Amino acid sequence: MKLRKIISFAIAALVLCVAQIAFADDALPPLKVGVTPNLPPVIFKQDGKIAGIEADFARLLGKELGREVKFVEVEWPDQIPALLDGKIDIIMSGMTITKARQFRVNFCTPYLRSGQMALVRRDDYHNYLLGFPMPPPGVIGAEKATTGEFLVEQEFARSKLKTFSNGEEGAKALKKKKIDLFISDAPTIWWLASANEADGLVAVPIQLTDEQLAWAVSKSNLALFDDANRTLIKWQQNGEANQIIKHWLPNLQ
Repeated sequence: MKLRKIISFAIAALVLCVAQIAFADDALPPLKVGVTPNLPPVIFKQDGKIAGIEADFARLLGKELGREVKFVEVEWPDQIPALLDGKIDIIMSGMTITKARQFRVNFCTPYLRSGQMALVRRDDYHNYLLGFPMPPPGVIGAEKATTGEFLVEQEFARSKLKTFSNGEEGAKALKKKKIDLFISDAPTIWWLASANEADGLVAVPIQLTDEQLAWAVSKSNLALFDDANRTLIKWQQNGEANQIIKHWLPNLQ
């Protein structure tokens, strides 16, 4: 009798083990989200954790798709190569849609209209009261390999350009008078102006470009592209997307 019970328990345990293995095999793989966390409040690190608009979107997208989210930190110039090599599944890092990038990746529906703006010292703000001077005075700072750097190279070719790896470095250089203005995405400029208000840095409220931020997916991964795009459109229609954006950009009109 005891032997029969032992055999029954063993069979039950074996069945349970097989079921767990089968369930594990059927589980969806993690969603590898490529981020360059240096663009507050779009994507950055807060208390050591990935935070911002894109981080909130990524976590919500993971829940929607039933996939664990794994943030993969990638240097900005390496984002698209990492996507094409399969190291990441999707770029959610404040990427601007450009014609050149559209040749290499599929962009989902844009989630935010933005543009390039300038951060200056308060003492120099009077130079911009009548508009943005052409060419801008002094040395211009921008983040390397971004649309900000491209703007300076194309539109302010006679100006001297100094590049930085992130906005915080640009703001520090501006305070130390190593540059005369720093150009980046509007959300980042407003964030840096708020963080450095006591040190005399202010935003020039003139958008120099008209850009759209969107998620990027490999052209070979149409299933994820369709799922992500459909989910974002749903959020835009039911107001969830706007709630996330307003949380980080409360003054956005």
